[in-house]
Amino acid sequence: MRDDAPNSWEARADAHSFYGFTDLPSVAERGAVVLTHGKGPYVYDVHGREYLDANSGLWNMVAGFDHPGLTEAAKAQYDRFPGYHAFFGRMSDQTVMLSEKLIEVSPFPRGKVFYTNSGSEANDTMVKMLWFLGGAEDQPERRKIITRKNAYHGVTAVSASMTGKPYNEVFGLPLDGFIHLTCPHYWREGRSGETEADFTKRLAKELEDVLEEEGPETIAGFFAEPVMGAGGVIPPPDGYFQAIQKILKKHDIPLIADEVICGFGRTGAVWGCESYGFTPDAIISSKNLTAGYFPMGAVILSPDLSDRLQAASEAIEEFPHGFTASGHPVGSAIALKAIDVILNEGLIENARSLTPIFEAHMARLAKHPHIGEARGKGLMGALEAVRDKDTKEPFSSDLSISERIANTCTDLGLICRPLGQAVVLCPAFIMTEAQMEEMFAKLEKALKQIFAEVT
Repeated sequence: MRDDAPNSWEARADAHSFYGFTDLPSVAERGAVVLTHGKGPYVYDVHGREYLDANSGLWNMVAGFDHPGLTEAAKAQYDRFPGYHAFFGRMSDQTVMLSEKLIEVSPFPRGKVFYTNSGSEANDTMVKMLWFLGGAEDQPERRKIITRKNAYHGVTAVSASMTGKPYNEVFGLPLDGFIHLTCPHYWREGRSGETEADFTKRLAKELEDVLEEEGPETIAGFFAEPVMGAGGVIPPPDGYFQAIQKILKKHDIPLIADEVICGFGRTGAVWGCESYGFTPDAIISSKNLTAGYFPMGAVILSPDLSDRLQAASEAIEEFPHGFTASGHPVGSAIALKAIDVILNEGLIENARSLTPIFEAHMARLAKHPHIGEARGKGLMGALEAVRDKDTKEPFSSDLSISERIANTCTDLGLICRPLGQAVVLCPAFIMTEAQMEEMFAKLEKALKQIFAEVT
């Protein structure tokens, strides 16, 4: 609970911090949680309280909060070369090596990488690249971007326009030319009597209809998360990406995989697109790219897109876009180490070994009369709260059901994330079986308490 002393950490946070993506009534009642440090998958607040972070920070602290190899990589690079850019044909050696590594571990036989400071900026950059190509290749009408309702692609004006969330209406977004198709959530969006295969066919038909209506020659690209993350951990229906990509290829429309959350092991494979058996035209990476130890994003381009962008840039002698900290040498050094830690030091294997335990607990909790669906892929999942399981009727929004569950979890020493009426879990890859048991025991206790209060 909050400490209202005028010099308390909570009061100081309220006085000078403007909160983003924060339930303000909860903060008004409970105060901010001000953290000081972390150990493994745990974080600690200014009062010495310990919390098991079941959300890996914000999906990204997969190696925990005190991994010695990652902190040493940062320290060594700060001592060696603490900062630079990637403009004017100059970049650090670490940036060159990271680009080589990203192409090596990508599904592409070759390609190029462009760096940003976040996933939002990477998605924004990819849109500008597609618009740039349209103009350079005498197709200036290729401006429209297709995504899906409930998708999350970022918070810049362009990436927020791709994000299919109603809250963006308060900013007057989306901008013109951004098209949102049906959310590929079979449990919620499937019609009565409609099989999963039929649902996939309907979504593919919807894409075909939209292309016919808009004109395929006006579409610059289709962006999709392999598993929708901030939409509530929504895996696609069977065969979805194969059906979608076939249509896109017919009209030469690039498919961009937003792997900000899924990339580097979250779904059990290196890339989410691998988990669902498709190869995109470009990959957007962030979060696990540095295991959360540095703000960095990357656009990883396939051979086709990299060749076309190179030719378009050579025609005007440059690609007029970039960020001061693009390809930062410290970030690059950390990313090189993070990729090595995830892929070669047992983290992805541990995540895979924990997944059956994770799935078993999720399936057990799904039997609760007020859990409508347990869904997920790999080491990411969501539990959807419902008032009526048979009809899928949600709880009244004024109950703030998921926020209450998450707040109760916090009181029990567990951090989880409320999203709509769902509670989301995406634990660190370093979790042990004992910590997994602790996570679900605390979550179950919170669920029982809140469901007893509201029913």
